[in-house]
Amino acid sequence: MFIQSAVTLSGCRLLYLTVILLGAACTNLPVQQQATTPSQPAVTGQPEAPVAKPAPRPHLELTQDLLYKFLVAEVAGQRGRLDVAVTNYLELAKSTRDPEVTARATRIAAFAGDDQAAVEAARLWLELDPESIDAHQVLAVMDVRNGDIDAALQHFDHIIKNTGEGLDQKLWIIANLLGKEKDQALVRQVMERLLQGHENDPEALYAYAHVLSRLNDDDRALEVLAKVLGIVPDNVNANISYVSILQQQGKGEEATAWLEKALQRNDKDFDLRMFYARLLTDEKQYDVARRQFEILSAQDPNNTDVLYALGLLYLQSNRLDEAAPYFQRLSTMGQHAGEAGYYLGRIAEEKGDMQQAADWYRSLNDGVNYFDAQVRLGVILARQDKMDDARRHLQSIPVENQEQKNILVQAEAELLTERKEYEEAMAVYDQALENDPNPDLLYARAMLAEKMGRLDILERDLKEIIRNDPNHAQALNALGYTLADQTNRYQEAYDLIRKALDLSPDDFYILDSMGWVLYRMGRLDESITYLNKALSARPDPEIAAHLGEVLWVKGEKAAAKDIWEAAIKETPKDTRLLDVIKRFNP
Repeated sequence: MFIQSAVTLSGCRLLYLTVILLGAACTNLPVQQQATTPSQPAVTGQPEAPVAKPAPRPHLELTQDLLYKFLVAEVAGQRGRLDVAVTNYLELAKSTRDPEVTARATRIAAFAGDDQAAVEAARLWLELDPESIDAHQVLAVMDVRNGDIDAALQHFDHIIKNTGEGLDQKLWIIANLLGKEKDQALVRQVMERLLQGHENDPEALYAYAHVLSRLNDDDRALEVLAKVLGIVPDNVNANISYVSILQQQGKGEEATAWLEKALQRNDKDFDLRMFYARLLTDEKQYDVARRQFEILSAQDPNNTDVLYALGLLYLQSNRLDEAAPYFQRLSTMGQHAGEAGYYLGRIAEEKGDMQQAADWYRSLNDGVNYFDAQVRLGVILARQDKMDDARRHLQSIPVENQEQKNILVQAEAELLTERKEYEEAMAVYDQALENDPNPDLLYARAMLAEKMGRLDILERDLKEIIRNDPNHAQALNALGYTLADQTNRYQEAYDLIRKALDLSPDDFYILDSMGWVLYRMGRLDESITYLNKALSARPDPEIAAHLGEVLWVKGEKAAAKDIWEAAIKETPKDTRLLDVIKRFNP
């Protein structure tokens, strides 16, 4: 809390006076606190300065001037005027020479990025409390920023000699302080100087590797970690750090192979196997990952992270009956309960049990899946022929940003479109777009306009998108395809699709559009080339319908029939495919 470090003057608690005078409102200026562990130190962008050790306190009289400066500093901090807070606290530090006030001035200056004020306050702090590790930390970082390595090393030497932790902990503190400094060469020089005499100490080397990784020198970090693992090959943290860097470099196979060897030596290590299972998941080796999580589940049957991962992996492979028990267990265990409820709803929905799915979605009160669950609940209500309830529900869902607001608009309009209530759906879009020409909603309204035969609206909306974003490939393609399919403005259509294809050369939708406009222009051989490429990228029934039609018109009727028959086996109810087959082969 901001106020809690306030100084006590003349027997009166300034904290009490400040709360009385300010209504306890001035508690918003962040205080940076140091938190490190041997395996994962916290790293921040500014030098951290925890509360200093108690020092003899001067007896000071609480004057109006002092109280005024404290109040100004606190109010300024609460209002985000850090420059004013720094100025007033620095003046207070000089006039009171109180260690806590001086420490506070140092913290605020460091947080505000005022290096000059931070140095001035920290030097005073060190004068008042020469043994303060925190003051030495601040001055060490400032010396590094100023390029004075020797001065920085003096402060770091004091930290190493006067903190009670082991060398590894001391180096972690220093690594934490330096991890985000911008001058990489200086940071490296400091760490290398500190490592002198400890070149074969695995903990010291591990701390150095951490700094190198934070400095984005992954290759050198790997070299140092390899040296660590040469000394202590079974160190789990070092193995995980090594593999993490390989994964960041896109060397997934090498990372997997490394962990497999490490597990051969430590096959009972739970953390190592957990990391391996997650790595396999990241590499999309889902079956192998699931087997690893099953081993972990045997080791720790109630581990909620393992249960959650197994549920997701079974769900990913569409093994719904096997996924459900894991989510059911989680829903009663507290952890991951919200996520479990969401996925149980998805499973019920997939199985066609809409009432159970709705019940699960209603059970969610918050969480990362809350918004999607509520949208799906609206869809379920509409499918249950409760359209009015569905619309009221969608309109009642709280939104956090414009994207979610747009999703709700589209969900409501699409539900109406499914029921062929086109005018109602158009009214939903019109209202949403009245004061905000959002490109996603414009595109959705254009697609609705196409269903209504309102090419004037479609063209107007797509051109509006393109006017604001000339490289909007989706809008270019949609307008080009519509002009090719429903007008004789073929050259204009070709130009639009050509630009879209230049922007997204592998998009099968755009490849299909190019094939179609070339067909409409009578360039059949070129058309077949593009349509074959589109169908290879995606076996879509509309592409198959187009390719078959072009082949038939070209006289290659047997080939056309083969294309249609293959497609009809996969999508026997696709109306576009059935229509073209009926038209050419009644």
